[in-house]
Amino acid sequence: MSKIKLAIVDDNTFLARAIKEKLEDFEDLDIKYMVYNGSELLSKLEKNHNLDLVLMDIEMPVLDGIETVRIVKQKYPHIKVLMLTVFDNDENIFNAIQAGADGYLLKEIEGQKLYNAISETLGGGAAMSPSIAVKTLKLLRYPEKQESLSVQEEDILLSSREKEVLEQLAEGLSYTVIAKNLFLSPSTVRKHIENIYKKLQVHNKLEAVQKARRQSLI
Repeated sequence: MSKIKLAIVDDNTFLARAIKEKLEDFEDLDIKYMVYNGSELLSKLEKNHNLDLVLMDIEMPVLDGIETVRIVKQKYPHIKVLMLTVFDNDENIFNAIQAGADGYLLKEIEGQKLYNAISETLGGGAAMSPSIAVKTLKLLRYPEKQESLSVQEEDILLSSREKEVLEQLAEGLSYTVIAKNLFLSPSTVRKHIENIYKKLQVHNKLEAVQKARRQSLI
């Protein structure tokens, strides 16, 4: 019987190793690799996407977990993704599920329960830690709470150059790579990104990309 092929994506090496250790006793699991951010995962998948499931952190440098889930689900829909995080705030849950996550667990979960969640997810279920499940039900019962995120989103006008920069930012590219691709200086790219944030009224890349997608700007 073939083993379940897993990857762990987490920028905290201590927590990543702790997750790995929790799963090492289960002989039908094969942890293929551990990487430190979404960009590294995507590089690995480009070479070989023979993977069953990814355990994904949310807050990571370069390319965070939520944006990585979105890309993985677009390119490799057969791969299941379980968010494994210390955060259980409403916005993260909502964004992760919207991005296509198959389940959402807290890192404090014990080994047997994590193994059960992996099996449940591969069987078509949606594994969630109890506190996450409660919050998810509340989001479903009171959608206006999340709708408030979309309120007052007036028509936003981005220049064609700003759209180009934002599209490349959404791909997880760094300022220097974007600058090279668009034949700009890194400081010019930074200025464009500042203008994009101002126009979209956001504070970081993730918010900018999500809002731009909601507004069909990219």
